[in-house]
Amino acid sequence: MRGPLGDIVVLDLSRALAGPHAAQMLGDLGARVIKVEHPEGGDESRGWGPPFVGPSHDISTYFLAANRNKQSIAVDLKSAEGKALIERLVRQSDVLIENFRTGVLDRLGFPVERLHELNPRLVILSITGFGHDGPEGGRPGYDQIAQGEAGLMSLTGPSPDEPYRVGASIADLLAGIHGAYGVAAALYERERTGRGEVVRTSLLAAVTGVHSYHGTAWTVGGQVPAANGNHHASIAPYGAFHCADGMLQIAVANESQWRKVAALLDIDPDDARYATNRQRFAHRDELIADMEKTLGGHDRAHWLTALGDLGVPAGAIRSLDEVYSWEQTRSQGLLVEVEHPVLGRIELPGPPLRFDGAPVREHTAPPALGQDGDAVLAWLEDREER
Repeated sequence: MRGPLGDIVVLDLSRALAGPHAAQMLGDLGARVIKVEHPEGGDESRGWGPPFVGPSHDISTYFLAANRNKQSIAVDLKSAEGKALIERLVRQSDVLIENFRTGVLDRLGFPVERLHELNPRLVILSITGFGHDGPEGGRPGYDQIAQGEAGLMSLTGPSPDEPYRVGASIADLLAGIHGAYGVAAALYERERTGRGEVVRTSLLAAVTGVHSYHGTAWTVGGQVPAANGNHHASIAPYGAFHCADGMLQIAVANESQWRKVAALLDIDPDDARYATNRQRFAHRDELIADMEKTLGGHDRAHWLTALGDLGVPAGAIRSLDEVYSWEQTRSQGLLVEVEHPVLGRIELPGPPLRFDGAPVREHTAPPALGQDGDAVLAWLEDREER
């Protein structure tokens, strides 16, 4: 029930989304996560909405998304008393997570050298907007700014002339994910070296790190990728198509699948325009039009069944209420029930990892501001007496 990180203590000084998401991932794996918040208002995401829920409509569902499996303590990092408490916590922690702007932690009296003087085994995760150094290292960074600066918006949207942001705060979330796996690697290396190290990532790095084939299209191929709407940048047919009652998605990744789809939709698979992926991509607009002539004759359910029978990847485009009511989602443990101190029993999106043979873990609700102060102090005193 403790999880693979059950003996790890994480001191979470971060706020908003990237750092809290990394800390939440470590908490999902069993780590004790102590979230440090300012006494006046706490993590700013507590005020981000709508929606707000609860009897007084003052609980942000945004905050609930990134802070399960944590304890909250209220600490003023600028006060002498607060700094003294942080020093004590640093000595007893394995990981410290921060996403302040470059130099802020130093000015608070906790540069890396001081943190490692207090605890040489401490792993420090630092998440910034554009990196901690370089010509623009000190810039503040928020998700949408990073999506634009790191090129993601240029790849997203109906056309190159209309760049769109990704609907989720993907730069923040990716930075949190990269940060968490960096921490896991640093904890593993600490077993060999006996010392903690500093793990750094940024919103810029996180987005650039998932360019994948879009990146090599430029770095190797010399082509600047652009938005393709709902269709793949290199494969055809691969995207969203109109049928009688809406849209469905079809992904044809090889020639065997193409011949099945062509036969189903009464298209000659050997048509000179469509015989290979290279030709299909060159004539993609014609191909989409030919496919939709037939797809328009039946509804999504018909085509999803027919494509499924052929073993061709296809799917619906679900709204989030449909996703969370879908039995497949629930079967994968992607929702968890927790007992919130104000809201009672609620469901939250759950962790994306499962471990075969491990018992189902009980999760705790995102905490109220400072609700665990006494419990954390008691735990700290017990650790210091050992």
